[in-house]
Amino acid sequence: MGIIIPLILIAIACLVIWRVGDGFMTASEYIGRNLSDGVRGASINAVASSMPEVFTSLFFLFVLSDATGFSGGIGTTAGSAIFNGMVIPAVSVLAVIGIGLTKRIEVSKKVLLRDGIALIITEAIFLVLISGSSLDWWHGLILMCVYIVYISYMFISMNNSQKKAIFEAEQNGGSVDKKEEEESEADGSFFRGLVTFDLERIFIGGRKIDDARAWALLLFATVSIALVCYLLVIACDWMGADVYEVPYLGEFHGLNIPLMFVALVLASAASSFPDTIISIKDAQRGKYDDAISNALGSNIFDVCFALGFPLFLFTILHGPIHMPEELIDLSAELRFLLLILTIICVLIYTTGKYIGRGKALLLLGLYFLFILYIIGRSSGNEITTSISEFLIGALEAVGIR
Repeated sequence: MGIIIPLILIAIACLVIWRVGDGFMTASEYIGRNLSDGVRGASINAVASSMPEVFTSLFFLFVLSDATGFSGGIGTTAGSAIFNGMVIPAVSVLAVIGIGLTKRIEVSKKVLLRDGIALIITEAIFLVLISGSSLDWWHGLILMCVYIVYISYMFISMNNSQKKAIFEAEQNGGSVDKKEEEESEADGSFFRGLVTFDLERIFIGGRKIDDARAWALLLFATVSIALVCYLLVIACDWMGADVYEVPYLGEFHGLNIPLMFVALVLASAASSFPDTIISIKDAQRGKYDDAISNALGSNIFDVCFALGFPLFLFTILHGPIHMPEELIDLSAELRFLLLILTIICVLIYTTGKYIGRGKALLLLGLYFLFILYIIGRSSGNEITTSISEFLIGALEAVGIR
């Protein structure tokens, strides 16, 4: 019973994040409708789908108010990044293959290299920056600045021909926008929207989406995601605890493992639901560049902003975070592992012209091995402990930890 209650809460959080995320995505896509493919996927779509990571990291830090809370944020953002890099592209490819749309997809090498190299550089900065026993506001500020540089480059990379094509489409009746508006329409009752968490049905209904409705939908979806992410944080805290107390129900026993391990698997998967759904939909509509760049762009946002902003805000208000020795090692190990797995993923993406069933299954296999590794580390398995010691030793050899 001790782990059943947190699992039920996490399942509820997954469901609500998924459903509310659809409305958030509809609003954000309308607001960013004038961006080119690839750029929209790595910017607007990535930010929209990563809001759960932002709120989850924020609540982990502010609810627990210590280094353990920060470790939960690292677990969520790093776990989401690994999930995004492996699972989301894989299931997107398998989804379009499964329904017979194609046998393989072709993604722009330029998009893959652009986002892949940017992500590797970002994670290398993350590895070096978040080290030592004390974390302060400037660590978070640097991470946010890295994302600002990335997103600025993304908008600059929209060349004049892309901007001209979008402008001409608008001048000729806005066929692209009209199509998106028609896809955003939802008929049915207000009550049904409440029951199914269908915010698009509530705020738009059978009407055309416009700026006012889009911003209202975006605001309400943001608040809803924030509330359910608080529930997710509480559930993960209970899951990792030795003993926890549920109001009116009494005390229960958790798994008694570091919170970072719980966040790595459960919080990261729950918060990555919107990314998964968005990328699958993009792939099914033939927007393969957006499907992959959304996953990679989300990783950059997760590492830089979803962790950097809570760190900046918390340390401004409460002072530096002092990390105990055990969490320093766990954090360094995870950040190094994230960088290694990202490099492997980018190599898989960019080897060959296409991404097909074989590459998709390979990515899923790597994620399965990662989960086995995390389970082994949390249970003290000798093999995974030896791997951990090797990773920490390698970091110490180059002066990073």
